[in-house]
Amino acid sequence: MGIREDIDAIVKSGDVVLFMKGTPQFPQCGFSGQVVQILDHVGVPFKGVNVLENDAVRQGIKDYANWPTIPQLYVKGEFVGGCDIVREMFQAGELTTFLEEKGVAIRDRAIG
Repeated sequence: MGIREDIDAIVKSGDVVLFMKGTPQFPQCGFSGQVVQILDHVGVPFKGVNVLENDAVRQGIKDYANWPTIPQLYVKGEFVGGCDIVREMFQAGELTTFLEEKGVAIRDRAIG
């Protein structure tokens, strides 16, 4: 199996998958950290994939989506975008609606 097939399997391995630098608990770049914060705030469980652990995945994900930057967010196997797009969707109130329309379970969160 080639790297494209490996990445395709990872993309489809969960409802929400974030290819990022670092881990959800310890992001290694500000853009990855912003997307993690947004997803945590929205209350959506997600799988983080640390591209710093594997150069083939780091380059391969850019080729897979034809998108030059990391992080990259996938929902139900579909590429959503990078930090700027996720942030804009969140600020416009579109991210939660998008996730719900895709059938992604969102955790209840305290409103404070």
